[in-house]
Amino acid sequence: MRISARADYAVRAALQLAVSQDDGPLKAEAIADAQDIPHKFLEGILNDMRRGGLVLSQRGGNGGYRLAKPADSISIADVIRVVDGPLVSVRGVRPPDLSYTGPAESLLPLWIALRSNVRAILDGVTLADVAGSALPAGVSALTDVPDAWTNP
Repeated sequence: MRISARADYAVRAALQLAVSQDDGPLKAEAIADAQDIPHKFLEGILNDMRRGGLVLSQRGGNGGYRLAKPADSISIADVIRVVDGPLVSVRGVRPPDLSYTGPAESLLPLWIALRSNVRAILDGVTLADVAGSALPAGVSALTDVPDAWTNP
């Protein structure tokens, strides 16, 4: 599974907004500088997040962006879906819409299981969890698996 640069930047921008909720709206430039994200790329991402109902924008001298709802009610999956679409797809198709035959028939339940696990993790972690360095215990436990930090 790949996390696109767009999804990574969107989550990082949302986290920056989450830790700044009490400070008022943040300008895109401030978010871009804080997270080392290309400003023009971030503008498009923030627009997608606004259209997706995750952020609100305000014009003017005191304008900028802020989360549309509390950070503890926005999952990491919510952010990724808004900017990249479905969490797991195969050739751009959602697993339930696929069909295989012969020896490949068992791929469909494999893709469904993968989708289920990705959803369980990303839907179960909120912006507040990550911003507060308080990942759910089950997610933290997965990082303790010895091979988790190495590439095969």
